[in-house]
Amino acid sequence: MKAPRWHHFLHREKQLLLMWLLGALVGMEFLENGMFVFASSHILGGIGVAPREFAQVQAAYAIGSMLMIAMQQWLSRHFGYRHYLLLALLLYALGDLASANAANLAELTTARLMQGLGGGAFFISTRVLIPMLFSPAQRPRAVRVYMLSIFSVGAIGPLLSAWLVDGWGWRWVFWVVLPPAALIALAVRWLLPRHLGRSSTPVRWSLAPVLLFVLAIGCVQWSFSEARYELFDHPERLALVILTGVLLLGLFGMHQWKHDEPLLHLRDLTHPGFLVGIALYALYYFIVNFSNYLFPQFAEQGLHIPLVTTGWLNSFAALISLAVAVLYIRYAGQVANKRALMMAGCIAMAGASFWLSSIPPDAPASALYGALVIKGFFGVLMVLPVAALTFRALDARHFAKGYQSKNIMRQMMASFSSAVAAVALQDNRFMEYNDLAARVTPSDPAAVSWLHAMQVHFEQLGYTVSQAQGAALAELGATLQQQALFMACQHLYQVLGAVAALAAVVVVSQRHLR
Repeated sequence: MKAPRWHHFLHREKQLLLMWLLGALVGMEFLENGMFVFASSHILGGIGVAPREFAQVQAAYAIGSMLMIAMQQWLSRHFGYRHYLLLALLLYALGDLASANAANLAELTTARLMQGLGGGAFFISTRVLIPMLFSPAQRPRAVRVYMLSIFSVGAIGPLLSAWLVDGWGWRWVFWVVLPPAALIALAVRWLLPRHLGRSSTPVRWSLAPVLLFVLAIGCVQWSFSEARYELFDHPERLALVILTGVLLLGLFGMHQWKHDEPLLHLRDLTHPGFLVGIALYALYYFIVNFSNYLFPQFAEQGLHIPLVTTGWLNSFAALISLAVAVLYIRYAGQVANKRALMMAGCIAMAGASFWLSSIPPDAPASALYGALVIKGFFGVLMVLPVAALTFRALDARHFAKGYQSKNIMRQMMASFSSAVAAVALQDNRFMEYNDLAARVTPSDPAAVSWLHAMQVHFEQLGYTVSQAQGAALAELGATLQQQALFMACQHLYQVLGAVAALAAVVVVSQRHLR
């Protein structure tokens, strides 16, 4: 009797370790991406490029990730999940190492492309592995561990990123991920069954759809990152790339629809409930990624809040989300109308955005807490009901196929929304600066008085008259830049609030997810 009990204990402990391994895999990618977005201005500044190039770097990661997601079923069936994930972890670590050592935009873009190739495997594979590794009785616990891992790293990421950048430099945003990646690789090698997911029949490889997919998403992602600049400089080139991307996506879709072993199983994903769920997912990812890019710029550069304090504020909002997630997991089953929860989440985000858009320029960090508390409800109340209801529309045998398509959309929207946020912030900042600068003229008594006071201040510090004049003008320019960024951020928060309100209307009007 002792041996079976001992084996049962070991099996139970191994199952628990597997749950946490899946959570760690997906959590590592969420953690690193969250740190990268939070520290993006410092990372790009560290290699001497403009903020607009963030869109290009994000597009590179998205292309690599989407390619790996598209090939996930082929690769996992050929190699098995253990070797597939070990290969992905190797690519991810190499890309992370290259990112830490990048010295220019081309090197960082290439490194993030490689990192995306590895990272694309984690989210989809770990979620698909839950029904493969655990019995129906164990799956609810595995899903809870999985969701809590995602929300927990969301609370850790901003603060850790701020602390690393402030104390050690931006390269440590990448260095810090390497030890966990090595530990996770050892756990994958030890815990995952050798042939899990491996097909007994040969996998039919076809290069044509892969190349078609890469070309299509490459054109789409280039359009996302360069549209604003190409629109005025080379509109005909932008139109050609957009047309080419749409055409290639159409050809790829037709090919996949007819193919016996496609990369994406589009024919099995036509249920209206699933399609509506994917549309709501897209709205969620646009809003959350736009907000994640905007807030650090607003707090640190717009309000002059110290970097580490900005990290604390961001992590505070994520801790609220984690607390709401715990409550949701415990009590969501008692709420029959999930659409009301989704609508409440969107309204919370709209309220938080409009709150942040009305904060005065001299507001202390404490003035942000109320908006951040409200914002913390959005992620949980919006995405968890959508996640539960979207895949309910599919048969269990189509779950992996649906999750694959959902994750491709996630990466595309993450890249698109980050690109829109980066470009819109720079454009609005430029326009606000020009408007402010036009008001500062010799005929403006307030500007003249301010400059005179600053000049006197610098003269008292020992500057000569000419040096004091130059220093006062430089101080004025810096003040105008800071004020322009603050006003641009507030304008974009108004836009974000309007988008969140629109999302609430979409949730109310749809009839397929309830």
